Amino acid sequence: MSEKTIVRVRDVMKREFDMVEGMDTVAEVLRNSKHPETKCFVVNIRDDDDEYGIVLLSDIAKKVLGKDKSPERVNIYEIMSKPVVYVDPEMDIRYCTRLFENFGIARAPVVEDKKVVGIVGYTDIVLSGVRDRLL
Repeated sequence: MSEKTIVRVRDVMKREFDMVEGMDTVAEVLRNSKHPETKCFVVNIRDDDDEYGIVLLSDIAKKVLGKDKSPERVNIYEIMSKPVVYVDPEMDIRYCTRLFENFGIARAPVVEDKKVVGIVGYTDIVLSGVRDRLL
């Protein structure tokens, strides 16, 4: 019997991402973005009792551009999803994809010890978690 290799979220996640504040404007966030390849921005917590939020680039397209609102006048907190569904870095990517399907999401922050340590999405899972094993 062959032993299966388990690929963990930690193995495929992007470790660099943009952390933003809820009071930032959409324009500020877009201007200061260093990691647009993640296709999202993680909204930082305000205190220990708060939860992380997330804004996808598609949220900006639908809720700001599509509604003809000014990115200079819309704050991140107005368009974010909060609380965000997040995953543990030790989760098997098979369960991560099932979680995504169950909640209708395509990416999520990776949280360890109440701190965001990365972002994972279907693209990361397929390209890093599956394709590399096939080649």
